[in-house]
Amino acid sequence: MLIFGSIDYLNLLPFQVYLKRRFGTSQFQQIRRWQRGVPSTVNRRFRRRRVHAAFISSIESRGCRCSDLGIVARGAVHSVLVIEGDASADPASASSNRLARVLGVEGRVLIGDAALRYRLAGGEALDLAELWREQTGLPFVFARLCANRHGKKVRKLAAEFSSKEWKIPQYLLLRAAASRRITPEELRWYLQHIDYGIGWKERKGLKLFLKKSKKIRKQKA
Repeated sequence: MLIFGSIDYLNLLPFQVYLKRRFGTSQFQQIRRWQRGVPSTVNRRFRRRRVHAAFISSIESRGCRCSDLGIVARGAVHSVLVIEGDASADPASASSNRLARVLGVEGRVLIGDAALRYRLAGGEALDLAELWREQTGLPFVFARLCANRHGKKVRKLAAEFSSKEWKIPQYLLLRAAASRRITPEELRWYLQHIDYGIGWKERKGLKLFLKKSKKIRKQKA
C-alpha cells in the first residue's frame, strides 16, 4: 500500500482533500497514519523510506524522483517569515532556513501555521517568498512531491490533482480553520497565495535556489 508522508500545514489542505476523495476516508487515514509531521520530520522519514511519497523540502529533493507538483509561491506567501532579532533557524524547516541564508537575511525564521498566525495578528516580518521574487523575478518552490516507491502511481495522482481545482468542503474548511485558531475567511485568503504546479519558471527558480544554496554550503566548508 502507498504510504504518504503528510506535512501537517494548511498549505497542503487542498491536496489532502483530493486524497480523501480519491481514496475514501478509511483508506486516506491508512495511507497517512502516523506519518504526519513538520517538513524536517517528513524529510527524514522519506530518506529512511518509512514513507513511499511525500512533499519533501526542495533543498532535500535533488536527485529524488519527483513529480511536477509542489508547494509554490509566486509572491508573498505569509507563512515563511524572518522576524527581526537574534538569528535562529526554525527546526521544522529545511528549505526556508537555507533560503534566508541565500537571501542574506538575518533574524528568526518562522514557518508554517505559526508564521501565518503571527502575520494575521499584524506581526512585522520579512516574507522570504516575496523577497525571493523581488530579487530574482522567479517563483519559489518550497517542496516537491517525490516518491521512492510507487513512482508511476504518484505521478498519476499528481497529474490528476493538477487537472482541476479541488473545492474544500465547508465542514473541512471550518474544522481546519478552528484547529489553527484562524477564521475560514483568513484560511481562504491564505490559500490564494499557494500554487502547486511546477512549470518551466518554477524549475528555473528551483535550479537557481539549489545553485545558490550549494555555493553557500561550499563557502561555509
